[in-house]
Amino acid sequence: MDGYAVRAADATGPGAELHIVGAAPAGHPFEGSVGPGQAVRIFTGAIVPEGSDAIVIQEDTVAEFDKVALKVAAIAGRHIRPAGLDFKSGEVIACTGRCLTPWDLALIAAGDVPHVAVRRRPKIAFAATGDELSVPGASRKPGGIVASSGFGLAALIERWGGVAVDLGILPDTQEAVASIADLSTTADLIVTIGGASVGEHDLVQRALGPKGFELDFWKIAMRPGKPLIFGRLGRTPLLGLPGNPVSTLVCAMLFLRPAISAMLGTTQNEDVTTARLSTALKPNDGRQDYVRASIEVRDGERWVEPFAVQDSSMLRALATADVLIVRPPHAPRAEVGERVAVLSLD
Repeated sequence: MDGYAVRAADATGPGAELHIVGAAPAGHPFEGSVGPGQAVRIFTGAIVPEGSDAIVIQEDTVAEFDKVALKVAAIAGRHIRPAGLDFKSGEVIACTGRCLTPWDLALIAAGDVPHVAVRRRPKIAFAATGDELSVPGASRKPGGIVASSGFGLAALIERWGGVAVDLGILPDTQEAVASIADLSTTADLIVTIGGASVGEHDLVQRALGPKGFELDFWKIAMRPGKPLIFGRLGRTPLLGLPGNPVSTLVCAMLFLRPAISAMLGTTQNEDVTTARLSTALKPNDGRQDYVRASIEVRDGERWVEPFAVQDSSMLRALATADVLIVRPPHAPRAEVGERVAVLSLD
């Protein structure tokens, strides 16, 4: 702090008078050493002169010409930051696998590190398929559906650290779906929305096969989201999400988020906790269920209320949910008050 660098042994009580032998502004260290009966005028941020071990702040002194009188005793170490207070040479200040915050960047710079190795944000190219789809605000043909999933998917990709590349809505033709191979040449991962089931208009596998698509797995025992595809289009991973909007976004949480995390080299926390049931749940079948629900805190306990209707088209239920109740395959009936696993949607 602004004041005088002194030897604590020279100022054991108020009234000590010391000889000022120099000054130490920040960035201009005092080159000598503080001897008995001496003081150095010092300013915040300056190096403490050799020989001194205390700072008496300016408000507690009276200076005249080359003399300074102290109104208080000097205490060794007072108003001095020791070298290595924040971090020491050889210490780790930013770990691999961490998403760098503004505070991390400042800390790394403070550590005099001019360059760090980082992973770039992966490009996630996605396309919706379906003759029935139209963008919000556009005219709709009879039986048409507003394409909504892509907007939520793009926001999730950006939130999870990726770069969302929207390839638009592709019609239900083999040629259009096959064009994904040409539209996504710079992508690190390709996502399709819809066209992943077994109907004659579900074209993802059929259209991309001649373009080098190799299937890894298809269909999973979960609800919502059974018709999910994973494979590779050449060397690029491809994740085919179901077309129902809730299925699209829940599957993105469970499969796309960990994929982006792996590409970033970060550790993903599933945010699975427990809560007590407010309403009983019937026995589960052979698919793992992800049940939209709200959370309420009562007497310090979290209680979860599953929504009565869980149709995979109902985005409003997803938007108002706090959590997904996770029910394993063949789970028995769950009674009121029983603890269940919940996955945070935050």
